[in-house]
Amino acid sequence: MPPNPPPETVCLLRLSAIGDTCHVVPLLRTLQRAWPRTRFSWLIGRAEARLMAPLLPEVEFITVDKRAGLAGLRALRRGFAGRRFDLLLHLQLSLRASAVAAAVPARRKVGFDRARARELQWLFTDTKIAPRQREHVLDSFHGFAEACGVTERVLAWDLPLPADAQAYAAALVPEGRRTLVISPCSSHTLRNWLPERYAAVAAHAVRRHGLQVILAGGPGPVERAMADAIVAACLEPLVDQVGKDTLPQMLALLARSTALLAPDTGPAHMATMVGTPVVGLYACTNPARSGPYLSREWCVDAFARAAAQFRRSTPDKLSWATKIEEPGVMALIGVEEVCNRLDALLASRP
Repeated sequence: MPPNPPPETVCLLRLSAIGDTCHVVPLLRTLQRAWPRTRFSWLIGRAEARLMAPLLPEVEFITVDKRAGLAGLRALRRGFAGRRFDLLLHLQLSLRASAVAAAVPARRKVGFDRARARELQWLFTDTKIAPRQREHVLDSFHGFAEACGVTERVLAWDLPLPADAQAYAAALVPEGRRTLVISPCSSHTLRNWLPERYAAVAAHAVRRHGLQVILAGGPGPVERAMADAIVAACLEPLVDQVGKDTLPQMLALLARSTALLAPDTGPAHMATMVGTPVVGLYACTNPARSGPYLSREWCVDAFARAAAQFRRSTPDKLSWATKIEEPGVMALIGVEEVCNRLDALLASRP
């Protein structure tokens, strides 16, 4: 563009998922530093708002009920009566998000370049970011800052944790108690590893490294069944906190912990926000695109194996957004290679 003077009001549109909203925060921090007087709003999903709203009190959060359909869009449009943003940053590639973008009054609407603007996103924006290929999701969001003339990048989250969340975490992880958190479930069940393998790594963490191991996750039946199976298979004591915390409490728990073990799921990116390293388990998705941004060296990357076995291909020949969510794909990851990654991580951080 770039806007001159800086815009008075900016609306970010990223409804979901938890991990992707974590990737948006460095973009927000970059723009806040460049435009300190600009007022920011964020159109976001309800679950994601429960995490982000307590951490970013200076931002106006406008929650969107993704199940409300046309009635929800009409209500959203009525809520914007008399308002007009200087800038809308449309950060989500879905028709539902684009329908929301259409309801937002803004002088300029910025979206992805034509090659990446899947699901017709290009129809709903008037300015496109520079085309790039095979970027991490977080890096792709920085293209929006560049399109606005902001080139100095801020890779920071700087999130103040609520006092009640810090107290919850301190009760579980006393000062100096080295702790491994295992968040075993993704919202995509085919991304989940096997419970007996999680149990084996947990036992290794306790026996070899003297770590406390805490199981964490949401209150759903899949998470509960997975936690029960891990506890039953593990011969060492575990602390089972599955379904017992809020998202800010989970974030505070990760902030006090030594490391996180998880598949491709939101908590992997929550841990990144608070500087906790992640042993990520990747076979369904490519960690170069969606892995924990600061922990790539600790991830177990079985995506190439999955591409060979399930697609008869290689990652460089598949589209960048390819997901190989097939039954049995996560079984390509073995216990020994996960233990080796955990050992290396712990050796690097006495």
